[in-house]
Amino acid sequence: MALFGEMGTGKTSLVRGIADGLGAEPMAVSSPTFTLIHEYRGRLPLIHTDLYRLTAAQLDNTGLGDYVDGYAVLAIEWAERWGAGLPNDRLEIHLTHRPPSARQAVLTATGPSASRLLLALRSRRSARRPTRVVSQTRVQ
Repeated sequence: MALFGEMGTGKTSLVRGIADGLGAEPMAVSSPTFTLIHEYRGRLPLIHTDLYRLTAAQLDNTGLGDYVDGYAVLAIEWAERWGAGLPNDRLEIHLTHRPPSARQAVLTATGPSASRLLLALRSRRSARRPTRVVSQTRVQ
């Protein structure tokens, strides 16, 4: 998952919710701005990274690409900093402030696995319908 949004839009809070859904300890989730990568154990491993302090050139030496293996959930904050290095098959989540204290999430799928995930999310949400989900599907 490629997470986009200004500071304070809820990227790390969203990762806490994902950790909870995977059976990992949500309160253990913190921003990996200075440590770069945090790993959490649940039904699937959750790899949480924050690229805020890195340039695209520095990313080559992080080993982050090794986590794109299909066996873990990879949540990338400030994903735009990875540029062309982002996995082709990914779920993009664009978070924005919605006054006074709400957030909006726009989800975009870019590949077959991400498209299936987004369709499953839409189906699940439409069954419950407590919040509005704005989504797009783009297959490359």
